[in-house]
Amino acid sequence: MVTERNFSTSVFAFLLLLLSLMGLNGITIGQSPRLTEASVRDVTPAIASGPQGSEKERIEGIIREYLLKNPSIIREAMQALQAQEARERAERSANLMKELRKEILFDADSPIGGNATGDVSIVVFFDYNCGYCKTTLPQLQALTQRDPLVRIVFKEFPILGPQSWLAARAALAASRQGKYVEFHNALMTSVRTDEDTIKSISNTLGIDYSKLQKDMSDPQINEQITRNQRLAGSLDINGTPAYIIGDQIFPGAIDAESLTRFVTIERKNSKDPIAAKSAVGNR
Repeated sequence: MVTERNFSTSVFAFLLLLLSLMGLNGITIGQSPRLTEASVRDVTPAIASGPQGSEKERIEGIIREYLLKNPSIIREAMQALQAQEARERAERSANLMKELRKEILFDADSPIGGNATGDVSIVVFFDYNCGYCKTTLPQLQALTQRDPLVRIVFKEFPILGPQSWLAARAALAASRQGKYVEFHNALMTSVRTDEDTIKSISNTLGIDYSKLQKDMSDPQINEQITRNQRLAGSLDINGTPAYIIGDQIFPGAIDAESLTRFVTIERKNSKDPIAAKSAVGNR
């Protein structure tokens, strides 16, 4: 959350960054230094100390004069800061993927599609009422038909209201009768996800509807969905669909061509001796 104090500190940090760069590079008014990600990193310790008394006013006066003569420096500074933040986010994400690897890939309660012992896993977070999910997730089924070594890990992630929760609970209950993938595919191609639709799909697939209803009320199924939500939160996944392939998170819809390319890249990486050793060590 942004507060007035945080904003003021950020502004001062930006000003101090520019001033430090001017000093570090021997810059005088009228010259324009080249900002880099390394430059931002070098002055970070100084930024952390914050303003001291009248020092803030003195710095702001110097910087104002400098910026008026070199306005492009603002864009360069922001680009350097954004690059540093992007790198830090990538590092945090990679560390989280390692820490949560078992929960992501090997949660016994997460239904599996494709080849359960395949060499490349695609983890997908989805909602049955998500239009993009309905458009792109059927490509996973086509992919498993073309590539018999792909493993799909389904993460029910209902974020679009009560009907989404209803559908997710029904799909997980269908899994207990060995019909998850079929039920999942039927829901994805259905316009509605209400109780009548769930009953109709159950009858079509030969599912015991009375047992399905009973299983849908099992608290363990709600807990399973809640775990998926916590996992998504830990990974900064807040929308659907979202895919995980290898150590990469792909938010949003993915077309068939890109999906195939990502799988090919991950398969190649997993065959690299160093990458393979790392992957085994994190299981």
